[in-house]
Amino acid sequence: MFAVSLGDDGAELRPLEVWQAPEFLAHMDRARALVDPWIPFAAAATDLASARTLLQRYADKQAADTGRLYGIWRDGTLLGGVLFRIFDAESGNCEVGCWLEPAGQGSGLITRAMRHLIDWAVDVRGIHRVEWDASAANTSSIAVAKRLGMKRDGVLRENYLYRGTRHDSEIWSVLAPEWRAQRG
Repeated sequence: MFAVSLGDDGAELRPLEVWQAPEFLAHMDRARALVDPWIPFAAAATDLASARTLLQRYADKQAADTGRLYGIWRDGTLLGGVLFRIFDAESGNCEVGCWLEPAGQGSGLITRAMRHLIDWAVDVRGIHRVEWDASAANTSSIAVAKRLGMKRDGVLRENYLYRGTRHDSEIWSVLAPEWRAQRG
């Protein structure tokens, strides 16, 4: 397995795999209150079987080259992750996402990990458009999109039904030439 350093604070980006379901479930239990208001990711992993199922779904996506899932560890503890929710190399488009538990907040972990993810998508896989979809009320997620230099494409009004409530979604994106230019 590989690990990519995310800086001097001991943080690493690594694949998150099915055999890590017990660790992932414990992490989701710590992250649930922060993640559940926005996405059903934590709600999809409520016991060991469902955690394995979620991780297997992403293993299958990786095998089909349609998605990937990575964890962020600091000092040996899983704190969050980043993912390609949708990955379409043929069209040159992907959608990225993230989650984090409270212990990881405020240290730039998501931004640093996402930079590695986007670098790989653009430089290695030839992705042209990287998209970020967030609830308009999720200001933390939108702040990351801004830090990544993404541009707001627009708002999809009440397009996302979650827990009986309709939410507006903000769509942000960065195009490969923009990504390369901002890296210098």
